[in-house]
Amino acid sequence: MNKFNWSEEELLAYEQMKKRIMDEIAAFAQKFDEGLRVGQEKGRQEGIQIGHEKGKIEGKIEGKIEGKIEVAKNSLKAGVSIDVIAEITGLSLDEIKKLI
Repeated sequence: MNKFNWSEEELLAYEQMKKRIMDEIAAFAQKFDEGLRVGQEKGRQEGIQIGHEKGKIEGKIEGKIEGKIEVAKNSLKAGVSIDVIAEITGLSLDEIKKLI
């Protein structure tokens, strides 16, 4: 069907140009999809790394708190005053009283 009344040469040139453009669009779409995939993977990896770092920090903090509580419990058992335990551990008086 030649609705533009083009010659065979013009029609062939049009079809070749159309194919080239469609190929370029397909290549662009493929590159876009690949870039999107790489970006998502990089974001996922960065998220995992941030999660690991956050977990390490939270673990260290939790460990320090548990250590202070353990010192406070042992000090209470040894008869050390609450005020001294608070000074040594940095725990509040209320936190220490909850351990009694």
